[in-house]
Amino acid sequence: MMLLGQVKYGLHNIQISHLSIASSQVELVEAKSIDVSIQNVSVVFKGTLKYGYTTAWWLGIDQSIDFEIDSAIDLQINTQLTCDSGRVRTDAPDCYLSFHKLLLHLQGEREPGWIKQLFTNFISFTLKLVLKGQICKEINVISNIMADFVQTRAASILSDGDIGVDISLTGDPVITASYLESHHKGHFIYKNVSEDLPLPTFSPTLLGDSRMLYFWFSERVFHSLAKVAFQDGRLMLSLMGDEFKAVLETWGFNTNQEIFQEVVGGFPSQAQVTVHCLKMPKISCQNKGVVVNSSVMVKFLFPRPDQQHSVAYTFEEDIVTTVQASYSKKKLFLSLLDFQITPKTVSNLTESSSESVQSFLQSMITAVGIPEVMSRLEVVFTALMNSKGVSLFDIINPEIITRDGFLLLQMDFGFPEHLLVDFLQSLS
Repeated sequence: MMLLGQVKYGLHNIQISHLSIASSQVELVEAKSIDVSIQNVSVVFKGTLKYGYTTAWWLGIDQSIDFEIDSAIDLQINTQLTCDSGRVRTDAPDCYLSFHKLLLHLQGEREPGWIKQLFTNFISFTLKLVLKGQICKEINVISNIMADFVQTRAASILSDGDIGVDISLTGDPVITASYLESHHKGHFIYKNVSEDLPLPTFSPTLLGDSRMLYFWFSERVFHSLAKVAFQDGRLMLSLMGDEFKAVLETWGFNTNQEIFQEVVGGFPSQAQVTVHCLKMPKISCQNKGVVVNSSVMVKFLFPRPDQQHSVAYTFEEDIVTTVQASYSKKKLFLSLLDFQITPKTVSNLTESSSESVQSFLQSMITAVGIPEVMSRLEVVFTALMNSKGVSLFDIINPEIITRDGFLLLQMDFGFPEHLLVDFLQSLS
């Protein structure tokens, strides 16, 4: 204002309250954008207004005063999604803001004098101009921050120790009239080294349209999972003494039978058994379930009556299991549909063993070993997922479906409040 002077002001210590949204709509515009329309957003801002006034005669006045702003706006945002170095990027070139109301009150005055009203009207007018550009700019910034936050959180959920997963995008997300689709590498990372595997063939026709979320996993993902788990020494189990006996009893194995007492030498609390994979398991997805081919060594070590010597029995076997997975009540369940055991070698490292003893131990592996390994995998995977916060998500009616060459996870989904809280805290 050339005749009256110059006014500078800033808003500080802003608090937001009484936020309400009358209605909102989301439309997917095929191959273009996600259009979000929000009607009648009402919000109250409170804080401190610091302003300075310099007259045309160079007299300066600096003041601060508490303020309150009542506002009501409509907002239209058309967001485009792209891929930048494997990350989702958002851009809102079309952002429209219209005010139904923007009322500035100073120190709670609802009916100020005409001079103060002129001052507040001037600030309100300039605020509208500033807010229109600034709100759209901030929405774009926060959208990208949130996209990074979600992708980083997803990568964290899929990592443990030296094992991680590269979920970088392979291209721009696809927007259709009814759904969003994104393709991710899914390469496992072990000790910061990633395998660069060819990408599998995927077609949207492999998915349905009745659920909110679909995750499609190539069987190559499970092949890589088996490889890094084997490299990291996670595919082994050791049971000793009373724990070994308790496991047998859990699965209904009679530890009082004569042959058991004979084999353990009368000291079941000192018996030991170890199981480990001899080489990397092979995992394939088939219509009947997830098929796991593994070569394992099972070693039993039993004390002799003199407790100075032990007898060891070692079995090398090829085991093929068919498993179906499900998720319910925050737990992973593995159902054993079928299995085949092919003995390869049987050895007794200290003395000859009878055929009946070998048969007895073989039956122990079948009746107890396989179910116990399945049970422990359920516990380990459930604990791992819960440690990553998966149990905090509202996962509704999930289904795990296997088909030749891939696995499909489909579910309905409730946005977790804790994730929004974590995101807002990350902004501070």
